Amino acid sequence: MQKTDITSFPVPDQVKYNWQFAEVWIEPMLSPPYILLLLGDELGKCQIFDPAKNYAVIFTSSTYEEAQHWLLEDEYEPMEGRLSAFEL
Repeated sequence: MQKTDITSFPVPDQVKYNWQFAEVWIEPMLSPPYILLLLGDELGKCQIFDPAKNYAVIFTSSTYEEAQHWLLEDEYEPMEGRLSAFEL
């Protein structure tokens, strides 16, 4: 009996991104506040994801400072604390 593989092509799992730390940034002037997720990797590259848009990458930078500047320019504020991949 021949079997046919009917599984679909796997969609890249953004959670498996080689991240080292995660931060939550918030736009507190909106109601409800708008939230973005910043992930940084071991090389310092950062990506900013928008949870409201199915975690689409909305900004990529080669340094944390560049990502931080982009967020601050749009009046986002960091939530206290940072989640490290090593703590999980």
